[in-house]
Amino acid sequence: MSWRDRIVSNPAIIGGQVCIKGTRIPVSVVLDNLAAGLSEAEITASYPSLSADDIRAAIKYAAELAHEQLIPLRGTGT
Repeated sequence: MSWRDRIVSNPAIIGGQVCIKGTRIPVSVVLDNLAAGLSEAEITASYPSLSADDIRAAIKYAAELAHEQLIPLRGTGT
C-alpha cells in the first residue's frame, strides 16, 4: 500500500490540509494521537471512519516528509 492511496489534500476540504481520503480528519490529528501514546485501536475507536491502513498511511506520509526536509536542531551537542 502506498500512502498516496489514502492521503489527500483538497483546497475545498479543511482548507487544503493533508487529510485521510474520504474524511475530514487531518493527518496531523492521527500523528498527534500516536505521539501521545494512543494505540491504533484507541484511535479508530475515537475516529470510526479511520482504518488501521489509514493510520499506517499517515505514518508513511510523515516518514517520507522526514526524509525530504531537514529541521535544524539547536543544542544537540554533536
